[in-house]
Amino acid sequence: MDALIPQVLVSLVALGMALAFISADRDSPTSRALSATLAMIGVAIFVNGSYRVLGSADAAFSGWLAVPEAMATILVLEWLLRVRRTVPAGTLDTRGGDWMLRLGQLSGALYAVFAIAAPELRVREFQFAVSTFDSLTRFGFWLFAAPILFSGLTGLLSILLLLRRQPDRPERVRVVGVAASMPFFMTSFVVPESVAAVTVLVGEMILLIGATQYHVLQGQRGQFMSRFLSSQVAELVRRRGMKQAMEQNFLEITVVVCDLRGFTAYAEGHPSSRVIEVLRDYYDAVGQVVAEFGGTIKDYAGDGILILVGAPLPAPDHAAVGLRIAHGLRDAAGAVTRRWSHPGHALGIGVGVASGFVTVGIIGSATRLEYTAVGPAVNLASRLCEQAHDGEILIAARTAELAGDARLQSRAPLPIKGFAEPVSLFLLPAAGSA
Repeated sequence: MDALIPQVLVSLVALGMALAFISADRDSPTSRALSATLAMIGVAIFVNGSYRVLGSADAAFSGWLAVPEAMATILVLEWLLRVRRTVPAGTLDTRGGDWMLRLGQLSGALYAVFAIAAPELRVREFQFAVSTFDSLTRFGFWLFAAPILFSGLTGLLSILLLLRRQPDRPERVRVVGVAASMPFFMTSFVVPESVAAVTVLVGEMILLIGATQYHVLQGQRGQFMSRFLSSQVAELVRRRGMKQAMEQNFLEITVVVCDLRGFTAYAEGHPSSRVIEVLRDYYDAVGQVVAEFGGTIKDYAGDGILILVGAPLPAPDHAAVGLRIAHGLRDAAGAVTRRWSHPGHALGIGVGVASGFVTVGIIGSATRLEYTAVGPAVNLASRLCEQAHDGEILIAARTAELAGDARLQSRAPLPIKGFAEPVSLFLLPAAGSA
């Protein structure tokens, strides 16, 4: 039984790492695949070690113990496939690399098939069999070694191809960690049992270092970038991967635009340091309201802010949510304007809201990406914001129709630049107004 202790300990380390990864980031497809890989490694070490130490009357059963090993191989290549989908490829054709990984997975499955078909040969000539040079000349050794080597080589080559795309630093650290750990995991199949536990443990430590650095760097970047980018866009990329996130969608959403009244004159009459303080206060107030109701801040343009409701994450009641955001903006930003206004330089807030079908998606170059929305509703919300007086929320007819808010007050149609016919408008009165 004492001989089983190293295998148990190494297995527990792998299972503990799997649990840690899935607990920390269970919504990420890449983290789920990596966690499943570690879980299968832990299971494979334990069941094969137990069989070797405790023995069994049924030698044929030992072939089925190769299934967790094959699953670990298949899953780590699946992880690489999912990582590849999150890294922009530019003009590179990625289909060849994806097919190569699929062949590697097939090769891993063949290893399990061979083991089930010839279990005694696997135990006698392959598993923990490399102690002398003679063992490398046996047919049985290469029958099982070839599929594993092919799977490992496809994984390593895929990582090299991935690094050509120049992924960001966190992902680069993680994939390099996996690449460095793979030789240790692969050699554990064939080296003597006394050495196998050590090689697996070294592989686990390398993988843990790379994964830990990945999460630390991601956390640092997330804290910094969350002040500038929408958390919903980050969530979209994390859940679906960059490839799916960059696909365009045509859907109906609500657009809310707000900006400050009197800001240009205020900026001309005050030092730039004070203007920045005003904007910071204003941005913080708007950001809190938008986050509370689940909107997405698309653009900061000086004192103008464009907010999307219903994209990139869907919101069936986007019009009603848009009105709640607009109402909250009037209150929160109004408090900011009153705080910074003084005689001679008054500030105010105007808001425009419009709904309609737009095309949304991530666009950009290899170095900069942006989530964008294009359509008449975006332009209309911006024009309504321009027409709104201090404290006014002007609402397009489609938003009023979808929201069904009894508080809305109809206004006479207004000529709007860029629209052939006067636009029907509604006003969202302040609380307590007639």
